[in-house]
Amino acid sequence: MRGLDGKGVLIVGGTSGIGLATARRFLEEGSRVFVAGNDEAELKETRATLAELGAIDGVVGDVSVEDDAEAIVRGATAFLARIDVLISNAGVAHKAPFLETRTEAWDRTIAVNLRGMFLVARAVGRLMAADGAGGAIVNMASTNALGGEELFTAYNASKGGVLQLTRTMAVELGSAGIRVNCLCPGFIDTPLNRGLEDEAWIQTYEREKIPLGRRGRADEVAAAYAFLASEEASFIHGAALVIDGGQTAVM
Repeated sequence: MRGLDGKGVLIVGGTSGIGLATARRFLEEGSRVFVAGNDEAELKETRATLAELGAIDGVVGDVSVEDDAEAIVRGATAFLARIDVLISNAGVAHKAPFLETRTEAWDRTIAVNLRGMFLVARAVGRLMAADGAGGAIVNMASTNALGGEELFTAYNASKGGVLQLTRTMAVELGSAGIRVNCLCPGFIDTPLNRGLEDEAWIQTYEREKIPLGRRGRADEVAAAYAFLASEEASFIHGAALVIDGGQTAVM
């Protein structure tokens, strides 16, 4: 896609699932990539697996901790020279009825999915605005930002927050040439989702709930990240791109 070759891309939550597929996609587009994850073994494997595709490095950190978030951005800046694109993909989910949702689970979900996104985006946005060269930020929301899915209280709330954070960032950062958008995927085949539901449930769900009749793939979401970060999307700003196989079109 136009405008990605040679760009510096920071992918937070970039060592598994959608994030790993996204790192691969940007490397294939000719970008230089810095990933952040929360598991040292996953990070090591990501670097080893993708090194043949281009320049990649990374760091382990907890995005919900301010010092870690700022260290991630410093590490990315040192490796990339400039962060042209921020992909904010880190996320966790907790499944429980509303009345049984533990406070600790609520706090952790909001901390990673929303607070962490804010901390990293603020640090990157300051750098982008300071040098006047603009950039692109793409946040990970969800179809759960568009409707309340049963048993996912904290996750739904966090993703609704991501949608509004994205819109607010777009309103405030557009004048600095920083485009901000988010993705709203439906059910994607990832380690996170496979850990929440068994295969029989997933197969029934995709047959009954998704008009295309299948779950999404991580590389399909990665392609959407690349599109919104590229010059092909130069007038797309403050938008939420739904990637759900038609799921939210069903009444």
